[in-house]
Amino acid sequence: MAITAAMVKELRDSTGAGMMDAKKALTETAGNMDEAVDWLRTKGLAKAAKKSGRTAAEGLVAVQVDGGKGIAVEVNSETDFVGKNAEFQQMVGKIANAAMGVDDVEALRAADVDGKTVEALITDKIATIGENMSLRRMALIEGDTVVSYVHNAATQGMGKIGVLVAMTGGDEAFGKQVAMHIAAVNPASLSEDDLDAAVVEKEKQVQMDIARESGKPEAVIEKMIVGRMKKFMAEVTLLNQSFVVNPDLTVGAAAKEAGATITGFARLEVGEGIEVEKEDFAAEVAKVGQS
Repeated sequence: MAITAAMVKELRDSTGAGMMDAKKALTETAGNMDEAVDWLRTKGLAKAAKKSGRTAAEGLVAVQVDGGKGIAVEVNSETDFVGKNAEFQQMVGKIANAAMGVDDVEALRAADVDGKTVEALITDKIATIGENMSLRRMALIEGDTVVSYVHNAATQGMGKIGVLVAMTGGDEAFGKQVAMHIAAVNPASLSEDDLDAAVVEKEKQVQMDIARESGKPEAVIEKMIVGRMKKFMAEVTLLNQSFVVNPDLTVGAAAKEAGATITGFARLEVGEGIEVEKEDFAAEVAKVGQS
């Protein structure tokens, strides 16, 4: 029996299987849709392995704080729907618990959860939930006081953006305001001192090129660059940014008023920096036809 694109699409839509898996199932079962569904179900683990090629750019960031230590972890899935799945959330919570006992993401992948590694736990969930998943990043912050904030929370301590703020002095309410500011504005660094030198040099060169287009003398251009770089620093460094709670103050000035010194921060946003390839169904069918 000829396997048509419509049949492949129907099976794919009903099972969540990949295009090639759906075509293989129909081929193996001579086009019988019910048998093809059963064939895919019996290949659960094999299907999980094949899903590793899919882009996982959704998911959740989980944050936890214990005394002067805070962690944030990003666990990705293919769809936003899975991020709302209680089974997925429970897994992310266990991974976050394990993260409190390690120092980096590689150690976290090897950490023990319920008698198996975090990596093995994720592989098992790929098979049962039916989507590619991955532990992407982990951030760790330590300080006298660490405050956390989750934006677009899906459940307690998990959401689309997770922020940690470390500080001395001040109180938790102020720390929460700073964390909310960081979630909204996404500063590149705490201050000028820890801003990537390559980022600074690139911006300076861009501003130099723009200024030279004006035809002004180099001496004038140099003075222009000083002002423009000062503005750049105010835009990208946390302590120099206008505080969203009170735009009349910088974050640094607000911290001083609150009797706090901000010593560090971390911000993880789900899928940040991941390139997602978008391909329409017709293009996928064309690929199948060429295989």
